[in-house]
Amino acid sequence: MVIYTIGFTRKSAEEFFGLLKKNDVKHLIDIRLNNSSQLAGFTKGSDLKYFLRELLGIGYIHDTKFSPTKEIIDSYKKKSISWSEYEEKFIQLLDERDIRKHVIENLYDVLDGCCLLCSEETAEKCHRRLVAEYIQRAFPDKEIRIVHI
Repeated sequence: MVIYTIGFTRKSAEEFFGLLKKNDVKHLIDIRLNNSSQLAGFTKGSDLKYFLRELLGIGYIHDTKFSPTKEIIDSYKKKSISWSEYEEKFIQLLDERDIRKHVIENLYDVLDGCCLLCSEETAEKCHRRLVAEYIQRAFPDKEIRIVHI
Protein backbone atom coordinates (compact mmCIF):
# COMPACT_ATOMS: atom_id res chain seq x y z
CA MET A 1 0.00 0.00 0.00
CA VAL A 2 1.30 3.46 -0.90
CA ILE A 3 0.27 6.83 0.47
CA TYR A 4 1.60 9.87 -1.36
CA THR A 5 1.86 13.42 -0.07
CA ILE A 6 2.17 16.64 -2.04
CA GLY A 7 2.36 20.36 -1.41
CA PHE A 8 1.41 22.88 -4.06
CA THR A 9 3.64 25.81 -3.06
CA ARG A 10 6.20 26.65 -5.76
CA LYS A 11 4.68 24.16 -8.19
CA SER A 12 3.13 25.12 -11.48
CA ALA A 13 -0.16 23.50 -12.41
CA GLU A 14 1.74 21.47 -15.02
CA GLU A 15 4.21 20.16 -12.44
CA PHE A 16 1.51 19.51 -9.81
CA PHE A 17 -0.86 17.57 -12.06
CA GLY A 18 2.09 15.88 -13.79
CA LEU A 19 3.32 14.47 -10.47
CA LEU A 20 -0.13 13.14 -9.62
CA LYS A 21 -0.40 11.51 -13.04
CA LYS A 22 3.14 10.09 -13.01
CA ASN A 23 2.51 8.46 -9.63
CA ASP A 24 -0.89 7.08 -10.67
CA VAL A 25 -2.71 8.77 -7.77
CA LYS A 26 -6.30 7.54 -7.45
CA HIS A 27 -7.74 9.96 -4.86
CA LEU A 28 -6.50 13.25 -3.53
CA ILE A 29 -7.33 13.90 0.11
CA ASP A 30 -7.13 17.62 0.79
CA ILE A 31 -6.15 17.99 4.44
CA ARG A 32 -5.95 21.78 4.55
CA LEU A 33 -8.10 23.50 7.13
CA ASN A 34 -8.99 26.18 4.57
CA ASN A 35 -9.12 25.02 0.96
CA SER A 36 -10.72 28.15 -0.51
CA SER A 37 -8.05 30.80 0.04
CA GLN A 38 -7.26 33.11 -2.87
CA LEU A 39 -3.62 32.10 -2.35
CA ALA A 40 -4.49 28.53 -3.31
CA GLY A 41 -4.57 29.38 -7.04
CA PHE A 42 -5.29 26.25 -9.08
CA THR A 43 -5.73 24.24 -5.86
CA LYS A 44 -8.77 26.16 -4.66
CA GLY A 45 -11.18 23.46 -3.46
CA SER A 46 -13.99 23.57 -6.04
CA ASP A 47 -11.60 24.24 -8.94
CA LEU A 48 -9.22 21.50 -7.83
CA LYS A 49 -12.02 18.94 -7.63
CA TYR A 50 -12.97 19.80 -11.24
CA PHE A 51 -9.38 19.73 -12.56
CA LEU A 52 -8.62 16.40 -10.90
CA ARG A 53 -11.75 14.75 -12.26
CA GLU A 54 -11.59 16.19 -15.77
CA LEU A 55 -7.84 16.04 -16.38
CA LEU A 56 -6.86 12.86 -14.57
CA GLY A 57 -9.95 11.00 -13.36
CA ILE A 58 -8.80 11.43 -9.75
CA GLY A 59 -11.31 11.58 -6.91
CA TYR A 60 -11.25 14.54 -4.50
CA ILE A 61 -11.99 14.50 -0.78
CA HIS A 62 -11.64 17.48 1.58
CA ASP A 63 -11.23 16.12 5.09
CA THR A 64 -10.53 18.54 7.94
CA LYS A 65 -10.31 15.69 10.48
CA PHE A 66 -6.67 15.58 9.32
CA SER A 67 -6.19 19.35 9.70
CA PRO A 68 -4.59 21.11 12.63
CA THR A 69 -6.75 23.60 14.49
CA LYS A 70 -6.38 27.31 13.78
CA GLU A 71 -4.94 27.68 17.29
CA ILE A 72 -2.17 25.15 16.65
CA ILE A 73 -1.35 26.71 13.27
CA ASP A 74 -1.30 30.25 14.66
CA SER A 75 0.84 29.27 17.65
CA TYR A 76 3.47 27.80 15.33
CA LYS A 77 3.37 30.68 12.84
CA LYS A 78 3.73 33.22 15.67
CA LYS A 79 6.63 31.15 17.06
CA SER A 80 4.81 30.61 20.36
CA ILE A 81 5.57 26.90 19.97
CA SER A 82 8.42 25.04 18.30
CA TRP A 83 8.01 22.49 15.53
CA SER A 84 8.43 19.63 18.03
CA GLU A 85 5.67 21.15 20.21
CA TYR A 86 3.51 21.52 17.10
CA GLU A 87 4.05 17.84 16.33
CA GLU A 88 3.09 16.83 19.88
CA LYS A 89 -0.09 18.94 19.88
CA PHE A 90 -1.10 17.74 16.43
CA ILE A 91 -0.54 14.05 17.20
CA GLN A 92 -2.58 14.48 20.39
CA LEU A 93 -5.35 16.07 18.30
CA LEU A 94 -5.31 13.10 15.90
CA ASP A 95 -5.56 10.76 18.89
CA GLU A 96 -8.53 12.74 20.26
CA ARG A 97 -10.24 12.58 16.86
CA ASP A 98 -9.78 8.78 16.75
CA ILE A 99 -8.23 8.95 13.31
CA ARG A 100 -7.78 5.18 13.02
CA LYS A 101 -11.53 4.69 13.36
CA HIS A 102 -12.20 7.59 10.97
CA VAL A 103 -9.96 6.02 8.33
CA ILE A 104 -11.59 2.60 8.73
CA GLU A 105 -15.13 4.01 8.50
CA ASN A 106 -14.59 6.61 5.77
CA LEU A 107 -11.35 6.24 3.81
CA TYR A 108 -9.99 2.74 4.03
CA ASP A 109 -11.13 1.84 0.51
CA VAL A 110 -9.34 4.85 -1.02
CA LEU A 111 -6.17 4.75 1.06
CA ASP A 112 -4.00 2.77 -1.35
CA GLY A 113 -2.76 5.19 -3.98
CA CYS A 114 -4.21 8.25 -2.30
CA CYS A 115 -2.31 11.51 -1.99
CA LEU A 116 -2.51 13.84 1.01
CA LEU A 117 -2.49 17.49 -0.05
CA CYS A 118 -1.34 20.54 1.85
CA SER A 119 0.32 23.78 0.87
CA GLU A 120 3.85 23.45 2.28
CA GLU A 121 6.54 23.03 -0.35
CA THR A 122 8.21 20.11 1.43
CA ALA A 123 6.84 17.50 3.81
CA GLU A 124 9.54 17.94 6.45
CA LYS A 125 7.65 20.52 8.52
CA CYS A 126 4.14 19.90 7.26
CA HIS A 127 1.23 18.15 8.90
CA ARG A 128 0.73 15.98 5.79
CA ARG A 129 3.87 14.05 6.76
CA LEU A 130 2.57 13.67 10.31
CA VAL A 131 -0.80 12.40 9.05
CA ALA A 132 0.82 9.88 6.69
CA GLU A 133 3.09 8.60 9.46
CA TYR A 134 0.17 8.46 11.89
CA ILE A 135 -1.84 6.32 9.46
CA GLN A 136 1.20 4.12 8.89
CA ARG A 137 1.55 3.51 12.66
CA ALA A 138 -2.22 3.02 13.07
CA PHE A 139 -2.20 0.05 10.68
CA PRO A 140 0.93 -1.97 11.59
CA ASP A 141 -0.51 -5.05 9.85
CA LYS A 142 -0.38 -3.22 6.49
CA GLU A 143 2.83 -2.48 4.70
CA ILE A 144 2.28 1.22 4.10
CA ARG A 145 4.95 3.04 2.15
CA ILE A 146 4.94 6.85 2.23
CA VAL A 147 6.14 8.75 -0.83
CA HIS A 148 6.46 12.54 -0.76
CA ILE A 149 6.11 13.84 -4.32
